[in-house]
Amino acid sequence: MNKSTVYLVDDDPGVLKALSRLLRTEGWSVSAFASAQAFLDALPQDALGCVVLDLAMPGMDGRALHNELVARGSVLAVIFLTGHGDLATGIAAMKTGAVDFLSKPVNDAQLLAAVRTAVERSRAAHADAAEVQELQQRLAKLTPREREVMQLVVAGLLNKQIADALGTVEKTVKVHRARVMEKMKARSLAELVRLADRAGRER
Repeated sequence: MNKSTVYLVDDDPGVLKALSRLLRTEGWSVSAFASAQAFLDALPQDALGCVVLDLAMPGMDGRALHNELVARGSVLAVIFLTGHGDLATGIAAMKTGAVDFLSKPVNDAQLLAAVRTAVERSRAAHADAAEVQELQQRLAKLTPREREVMQLVVAGLLNKQIADALGTVEKTVKVHRARVMEKMKARSLAELVRLADRAGRER
């Protein structure tokens, strides 16, 4: 679980103390905050792990903090805690991407299981974002003409059809196509299609 931190955000000092002790006993790195703003002010840009978040807090509440994390593109996974939540609130929290919604006083085993799930989700999201960034860097290495060729290759056109569309000769298209495959690190047409689709959707 290296580099993963469990962030606790709750305005109840007793809850912060008890949960910090529990999580550290299980080997987690823990960082506790008494308010949403204090947490945001201290949050590293590349934070990895999860946030165990009180739903009802003075100032910025848990839902607003979760929305802010989503807006920032954070890969931190969120677990909501509440002392007076209802089913509808829990469902709404899960729909906005929360990993779990637990009632206080929280069951230790339940919380630890939720934290493990949340950290794994955060790690997966981080790996996913890193892959997209790598694809964007590969795309940036393509010349404008190579991008045009790639788009037409991905659309299913043959070399001759691409040459006709671009007003060039088939031999030139083959050269561009080979460079596209090399720069995108695609070993097959199917892989190039997947990479181009992924990079395009995430832009």
